Amino acid sequence: MTYTDDAKGLQEDLVRLRRDLHRIPEIGLNLPRTQERVLAALDGLPLEITLGSELNSVTAVLRGTGPAAGGEGSARAEGSAQPQKQAVLLRGDMDALPVVEKTGRDFAAAGPNMHACGHDLHTAMLVGAARLLSGRRDRLAGDVVFMFQPGEEGDDGAGHMIREGVLDAAGPRVIGAYGLHVMSDRLPRGQFVSRAGTFMAGADEIAVTVRGAGAHGSLPHTGKDPIPVACEMVVALQSMVTRKFDIFDPVVITVGAFQAGTAANIIPDDATFQVTMRSFSRESRARMLDVVVDLFNGLAAAYGCGVDITYKEQYPPTVNHAPEVDFLEEVTREVHGEERFARIPNPVPGAEDFSRVLEEVSGTYAFLGACTVEDFASSPSNHSPLADFDDAVLGDGAALLAELADRRLARG
Repeated sequence: MTYTDDAKGLQEDLVRLRRDLHRIPEIGLNLPRTQERVLAALDGLPLEITLGSELNSVTAVLRGTGPAAGGEGSARAEGSAQPQKQAVLLRGDMDALPVVEKTGRDFAAAGPNMHACGHDLHTAMLVGAARLLSGRRDRLAGDVVFMFQPGEEGDDGAGHMIREGVLDAAGPRVIGAYGLHVMSDRLPRGQFVSRAGTFMAGADEIAVTVRGAGAHGSLPHTGKDPIPVACEMVVALQSMVTRKFDIFDPVVITVGAFQAGTAANIIPDDATFQVTMRSFSRESRARMLDVVVDLFNGLAAAYGCGVDITYKEQYPPTVNHAPEVDFLEEVTREVHGEERFARIPNPVPGAEDFSRVLEEVSGTYAFLGACTVEDFASSPSNHSPLADFDDAVLGDGAALLAELADRRLARG
């Protein structure tokens, strides 16, 4: 029997769990009902469980009882001739989004929140992997850390869990870390994809307030109109991208919110806008902030206005380690079939806080197609109120996570 065979027996339980979670979406770092449901799903397994103090996270450690992986380069306990057992990490995020669901599913969420990004599937797959590996702990050459994480959607839950010690939860720091993210569009159902190097963009935000001086709309020369200044900043951002950054190390800058004024004939004191900035390398990410701030300060000064700039750091680029992507490809093709894995040519401009984990340890992140229709290209995307995911992928995702952990420990 393989993990894939075992996962077929778990499929119905995982579907029930996923749908239970889908009905109780919670956002941010505090997910008490989700945490309670995860703990119930893990009950009875031989796990050492720690709950987060800053957030409703669950860290569960499975102690493998098989012989430690040997061979040259294996870690050894001080004063011992025997190889020291190592650990790997599997991660599933648990939080939802402030989106009102419109799928019409019989298990749809009621209220202001929705699992529109598929994190309910991630949680169910990670529970599945915990059950699969617990059933074979006597063959594991080390320990497995299961990282059930809140706050991926902009709250840096991974950063919080790293500060609370998730990477060292088993004792020694984990030697590999793996995660899956389902997609409601873009990919055929059941397709796994990844790439070496930058896999997803880094993301940061800037909030800008241009401070002018109000006046009557018929007498603009008596005030300092902040609206055209802010508008020029928005337009200049796009020109700056093409003139300040290498086209082969691109950045994407979008203004998603703009507010100013109360009436057609009143020049307001202030105009505000919000910017999201995406980058694909640490160098461009660091440089972008300096260039953008200089641009805003210069334009404000040119018009005699003031400007307040508030920077919100979000996530660095998600950078997959090339040997781990090779390993992922090898395992996926062997377990699920040659046609089930593909490498994508370009990074994805979305951002992900699993990047925090991959900055610290070796590992890789991958997407899994979970589209409910054959025409995946026209399917509603993640974060849409119509986003829908096929439960059929749960067993395969859980089995792949289990295989990755087992085989990575065996390699040492």
